[in-house]
Amino acid sequence: MQRIERLKESPSQTAGPYVHIGALPNFAGIDGVYDEDLGQRMVLGAVRGEQITLRGTVYDGTGAALRDAMVEIWQADAAGLYAGQDGADPAFTGWGRQAGDMETGAFAFETVKPGAVPFRDGRMQAPHVSVWIVARGINLGLQTRIYFADEQEANAADPILARIEHRDRISTLMARPEGDGTYRFDIRLQGEAETIFFDI
Repeated sequence: MQRIERLKESPSQTAGPYVHIGALPNFAGIDGVYDEDLGQRMVLGAVRGEQITLRGTVYDGTGAALRDAMVEIWQADAAGLYAGQDGADPAFTGWGRQAGDMETGAFAFETVKPGAVPFRDGRMQAPHVSVWIVARGINLGLQTRIYFADEQEANAADPILARIEHRDRISTLMARPEGDGTYRFDIRLQGEAETIFFDI
C-alpha cells in the first residue's frame, strides 16, 4: 500500500502584512508605486471651516495597542457636503487612510470638523465621520462612526444615535476634545468599553 503524504493547510493571516503592502506601499517600504500613499492627505489647501486633528489608537480585547491596523475615514466637509457634490470644498478630499504606528498603534488624521448631513427622512445627522478598520485577525472590515462630544445638541437629535438601545454605550462613539483643535477617539475591538460597530 502506498502512503500519500498530504500537505497540511498553513495558518491563515487575514489582512496583515499584506494590507499595508497593497494599500500603503510607501508605509510598507515599497517606493516608486505612488509619490505618497493614497489617503495620506485630506487637506489639499486652504479649507473652509475648522481644521482639526483626529488622534487615536486601536486596542484589542486585552487592552494592548493593535500595531498593524489600518484605518480609513470618510466624511462630509464643513458645510455638510461630500466630495463630488455641488459646492463641496475643492481643497478637501473627504477620505483618508492611515496605518497605525508600528510601535504604538497610534493613528492621526489632519481633517476638518464635518458639518451636519441630512438623513434619508430629512432629519439632520450630527457631525460625524465614518470609520473602517482592518488588521490581522479581522476577517471583515469593521465599520463605526466618530461623533463629537462637544456637539451635544446635534448628537441628542441624531437619528442613528437615537436607535442605540444601550444608551450607556453611546460614549464609545464620541471623540473628545483635547485642545488646539485635536480630538481623541480610541477604538476598542472587544472587552470593557468596546466600541459600537455597525452591520452595514
